Amino acid sequence: MLRPFRFPGLWLGLWLLGWLLCVVLSLMPSVNLPGPAHSDKIGHFLAYFSLTAWAVWTFRARRAHLLAALALVGLGIAMEFAQANLTRVRLGDVRDALANTLGVAVGLSLTFTPLQFLLERVDQALFRPKNP
Repeated sequence: MLRPFRFPGLWLGLWLLGWLLCVVLSLMPSVNLPGPAHSDKIGHFLAYFSLTAWAVWTFRARRAHLLAALALVGLGIAMEFAQANLTRVRLGDVRDALANTLGVAVGLSLTFTPLQFLLERVDQALFRPKNP
C-alpha cells in the first residue's frame, strides 16, 4: 500500500503527525497574525494541501489517495464543527471548511502528475545505501 521507501514508517509517521498537529492547532486558541481580512484561509488551504500531498507521496494506489482525501475533507468539516460546538475559544467557519476542501482538491491533483513520486526520490536521495 505504501510506496517502496527504504523507511516507510518514517514517512507514514510524519503524515500521521501532521494529522495530530492539524487537530491540536484547530482546537487551540487562535493566534492573531497580521494580514488582510480572511488571510487565515491561506493557512487552511496550505495545511490541507500539505496533508493531501503527503498522502499522495506516501501511498502507492490512487484509491488510497482518494480515501485519504475524503478523510481529510471529513476532518476539515469535523474540526469546524468542533470549533463551533466544543470550544469556547474558536468559531466554526464554513469558509474555513471550503478552504480546507480546496487544499485537499489541489493536493489530490498531484496524483495525476510526476510530482506524485517526489517523496520516493527524496527517500532514495536520503537513504540510498552507500557503496563500499
